[in-house]
Amino acid sequence: MKQLRSLPLAAALMLGTAGVALADWPADQPMELIVAFAPGGGTDIMLRTLAPYIEADLGTTIAVLNRPGASGEIAYTALAQADADGYTVSSLNTPGFLTMRIGRELRFDPAALCPIARIVEDPGTFVVQQGSEFASLADLVAYAKANPGAVSIATTGVGTDEHMALLQLEQAAGIDLTPVPFGGANEAKTALLGGHVSAIGLNVGEYASTEPGTLRALAQFAEERSVLAPDLPTAKEQGFDVIMSSERGMAARCDVPEDVRAKLSAAVEKAMTNPEFLEKAKQQSLPLAYQSGADWTAAMPARLARFEEIFKLIEAEK
Repeated sequence: MKQLRSLPLAAALMLGTAGVALADWPADQPMELIVAFAPGGGTDIMLRTLAPYIEADLGTTIAVLNRPGASGEIAYTALAQADADGYTVSSLNTPGFLTMRIGRELRFDPAALCPIARIVEDPGTFVVQQGSEFASLADLVAYAKANPGAVSIATTGVGTDEHMALLQLEQAAGIDLTPVPFGGANEAKTALLGGHVSAIGLNVGEYASTEPGTLRALAQFAEERSVLAPDLPTAKEQGFDVIMSSERGMAARCDVPEDVRAKLSAAVEKAMTNPEFLEKAKQQSLPLAYQSGADWTAAMPARLARFEEIFKLIEAEK
């Protein structure tokens, strides 16, 4: 009986200890920010540029860890398996986060991860070597029609924005392209410069930050030309209905205490108005497009429905 009477007191002490730990978050230990793609790509650059401003606002340190592979599933699985204490967050990218659940068994539950904020939306593009025979998207399409399967496009995995743009172009132009997955944009660039692939899928921001004179973009997959590449025609301007962009942001486990997630969201939102961060984002060609976690979450079902339709069109042609 004495042991039984002591249980409520022990439970109270445990809760009190947990409350102290929560009150100290996140100053009492470093945070981990998992990046779903390799170093040097758009997602990695975005988060490494942003991290110091979150550190300063929250009074913590952030270790950035790259966990590339499986279109982001490796990173999302690591986040889902982390403790729900707010010390571990990750990048979040669409369309990959949405498309990976189409006809695929995942090692994590997407519903267990909650967006903190969208930071960037970056239109896609296909890029070739500067000396390539392809001077436009129409050139690439013409060659692919005459040589089915001979045009290889490097992507960062199945269901990513590069892969989804490839699927749309196949459908719009009636061609057969060969996707080649890599762990990140830098690996894809290396393969292109080495002559191992015909073209690579990048985002306009990633292309804008490359060394001038080495690569040539063929089209941007946006409704209107991005301010980062005002001289680059859209695919629609060249006669191909291809619209695809990469949304990049951050996520935490949904069971992280709500006030902790709110503090994370507020730190990101505050950085979006910091003149120093805005200048660095401009230098890094980051097309900022902030959305709160709630607004981004609300927009995802419609985006997922569109991506499902793209997959259905391709499956119907097989």
